[in-house]
Amino acid sequence: MRRTPLAWLAPLAGVLLVLASISSVQLGAAIGKTIFDEIPPLGLTFVRLTIAAAILLAIARPSPRGWSRSTLLHVLAFGAVLGAMNLLYYSSLERIPLSVAVTLELIGPLTVALIHSRRLLDFTWVVCAAGGIAIIMAQGIQGDLDILGCALALAAGACWGAYILLSQRVGERVPGLGGLAAAMLVGALVALPFGALPALQAIGATPAVLGPAALVALLSSVLAYGLEMLALRRITAHAFGILMALEPAAAALFGFALLAEALSLLDALAIVLVATASAGVAVTATRARRRTPTTAPTELPETLPPIP
Repeated sequence: MRRTPLAWLAPLAGVLLVLASISSVQLGAAIGKTIFDEIPPLGLTFVRLTIAAAILLAIARPSPRGWSRSTLLHVLAFGAVLGAMNLLYYSSLERIPLSVAVTLELIGPLTVALIHSRRLLDFTWVVCAAGGIAIIMAQGIQGDLDILGCALALAAGACWGAYILLSQRVGERVPGLGGLAAAMLVGALVALPFGALPALQAIGATPAVLGPAALVALLSSVLAYGLEMLALRRITAHAFGILMALEPAAAALFGFALLAEALSLLDALAIVLVATASAGVAVTATRARRRTPTTAPTELPETLPPIP
């Protein structure tokens, strides 16, 4: 059956939506980093999670009274990991370039994908990723990069890996955005003891900082997730995974444009290695599923986690 012109445009629209989502996240992170002098990273994390939780709760209106004990525990764990991931990530941004932090954080979901793989070819992607991480950590040891910042980004990546696994579990138990909205609230509560006081002090001293802080929440959480959901209705999940390998490149672009963060050749090489590993895992995973192909876009985008 011949496709209509509109059908051919749908995948292109999906690709553009993924790129817009990636750009939204990295723009939000770059804006957040520009206001660290007015509001510290922990305070910004608390504000971001609180605003995002308020918006998502208003949209999703979850009903936890009907959830089982197992579902509640999964949502609590999901939210705790979400809060920890954001606290660690924004703390790392204070010490290392945006693109380096994103590259290190990407190791988390990449590791999850590789653990679930049994393909010999994936060993190549392990070597690529390990090479990129080794280059960055070597610079940290030599003093060219802040070693604590690198460690914080890697810890955030570990949380991202757990976030993906828990997101899938919560998505199976709670339909729609309800699970994510509740987890976002839990994440805000996790960040509260670390970021509430710094946030209140910053907003009290400079009330105008609440504007860009709210913009960070909208760009990095609410808008990014909405764009991903729209994209996943138009392209396949494996195409989405390949495009996500562009995250470090987008971070480098926004870091240079908004933060004047120029990359060294070694930084660029590390980013290319990790991004190649991420795209490679997505490609080889797709080939392994060809015996039971899924050519249509996924109908359950809520089971796939948003860009954190």
